[in-house]
Amino acid sequence: DDNQVWLGAEYFCNENDEFWRKNDTTLRDFAVAELVKMKIVDPNDLLDYKIVKVPKAYPAYFGAYNKFSEIKNFVNKFENLFLIGRNGMHRYNNMDHSILSGLKAADNIINGVIDKSNLWGINIEEEYHEFK
Repeated sequence: DDNQVWLGAEYFCNENDEFWRKNDTTLRDFAVAELVKMKIVDPNDLLDYKIVKVPKAYPAYFGAYNKFSEIKNFVNKFENLFLIGRNGMHRYNNMDHSILSGLKAADNIINGVIDKSNLWGINIEEEYHEFK
């Protein structure tokens, strides 16, 4: 249905901290309230929700990462899908790279750019560039 969209909200916390222990309804209400504040959704349009708590959620690649290009090529066919950040791009991005991928995706959407090469070009250097 072109008039509906799936939207995910992701929150990071520690296992069993106060946020983790909130029940599903409270977590839903929290996410919806934030999305309403950002003027992204109308709470009356919510059709359904699903809460998934993933302990120690961090990208890990076992066995088939060398075939990731097949997945990348498949998802790139969806003009309105922009994978960003560590989990979206299945890449070890630092926070700066993750934010940059989100900003570039937003620029692409605003400017009608459907090519994702500028996103996939983020953090492809072999050398790690952070300094203390």
